[in-house]
Amino acid sequence: MTEDARFEDGKEGPLRLKALDTDDLQVIAALVQDAVFPAAEMRYDRKARRFALLLNRFRWEDAPNAAARRRNFERVQAVLAFEDVMGVQSQGVDKSDPDMVFSLLSVAFAPGDDGTGRIELTLAGDGVIALDVEALEVVLRDVTRPYVAPSGKAPSHPE
Repeated sequence: MTEDARFEDGKEGPLRLKALDTDDLQVIAALVQDAVFPAAEMRYDRKARRFALLLNRFRWEDAPNAAARRRNFERVQAVLAFEDVMGVQSQGVDKSDPDMVFSLLSVAFAPGDDGTGRIELTLAGDGVIALDVEALEVVLRDVTRPYVAPSGKAPSHPE
């Protein structure tokens, strides 16, 4: 008898995901929702055409298991990298204070002509980072072991 793979089969392994289309990006967007990062951990390498964030993401993939097993919710440090970035713009994002902490609410892609498009990172407090890309290529990679979420709670959003 064969069974479908279950998330539990992955145990505590780090995530390493790549998005090359909007369906893939929706998966990554769901996993980085409510991630937090300081302004100092945003980098745009114009020569490499890469925009990257080192963020502390809530482990949404483990949240149902944590609640069911009555154990702590977790976060993990992860790199969220965007390739083929031709330009970066921001609104409502004060980069002058390196200790300013941002909360990532959503990641969306608006396609343009011939595979180009714009990725918008919406931040709490009405901030937006817009990335003009030649093609959609996004990588999410966990870089530390999970740690107990400082708040001890899962993020929530009023409806």
